Amino acid sequence: MALLKRLVLLAAAVLSLLPAASMAQESYPTRPVRLIVGFAAGSSGDVAARIISHKLGEILGQSVIVENRPGASSMIATDIVARAQKDGYTLLLATVAATINTTLMPGKGANFEKDLAPIALVGSIPNILVVNPTVGVNDVKGLIALAKEKPDLLSYGASGIGSGPQLTAELFKQMAGVQMTAVLYPGSAQQVTDLIAGRIQVMFAPASTVLGFIEQGTVKALATTQAKRASVAPDLPTISEAALPGFDAGVWFGIVAPTGTPAAVIEKISKATNEALKDPEVLKQLHTQGLDALGGSPDDFQRFIRSETERWARVVHDMEAAKKK
Repeated sequence: MALLKRLVLLAAAVLSLLPAASMAQESYPTRPVRLIVGFAAGSSGDVAARIISHKLGEILGQSVIVENRPGASSMIATDIVARAQKDGYTLLLATVAATINTTLMPGKGANFEKDLAPIALVGSIPNILVVNPTVGVNDVKGLIALAKEKPDLLSYGASGIGSGPQLTAELFKQMAGVQMTAVLYPGSAQQVTDLIAGRIQVMFAPASTVLGFIEQGTVKALATTQAKRASVAPDLPTISEAALPGFDAGVWFGIVAPTGTPAAVIEKISKATNEALKDPEVLKQLHTQGLDALGGSPDDFQRFIRSETERWARVVHDMEAAKKK
């Protein structure tokens, strides 16, 4: 009888916690939320995070604070969020780099697909293939011809091994059959400075990073990298149109949380993100920076992550195979 009484009391205690846990999830958030970005201030990811965070905070009723933790092609930021409390108060603005790292550096740090839970896609941005004007080429075919004629001449900038622009450059090299030397940076700003100064000659740069310099004429744009022409640069051909049919590469951003975060919290953030992406002012700011709004459910994002991981795994495989020849 005593044992039965203890079991009844224990069951009552457990049941008494359930409403409190449910209420905690329903009242989320009750304090500011951190949105970690794996790249430096001024990068396209940082820009996207700051545009979405303000409206997201308004909808959620708490501040959403953007925190930059650059390094290791966003792996540092990914590890921070993967190890964070599973309560929705520490989120990651993930990028294409996260899916690339899964294949490029398996077993190092957090596993993006297993340790992070998708919430919603935020947006995408094309890279623009730009060169220093002194390179003396006017189109993609001219750049390919120069790279073949002088294989040791051209260097390109990239935000670390495994970043979107770096793998975009590798895809370009594979499809064009050329060689260019990678010069790695912590972010986009110094790359542009060195491109203008002539210390590097080529860059596959997020549109938001170089649109102003293109207008000024300090860098020359040759093409955009996605399958369709960019809405912010409709007169620029795509690389696919200009020289390499089927070429398609861009940068995307999405919000994720540590795996194990309550489903109700994830759903609440997802709905708030999608609502924010319908706001006219948010859409205007994104468009000004060359970003296209995406959105969608956590399941939509999960399927997208899977397809991106498979796509970039093929590029990484071919890149590693070329190194061994």
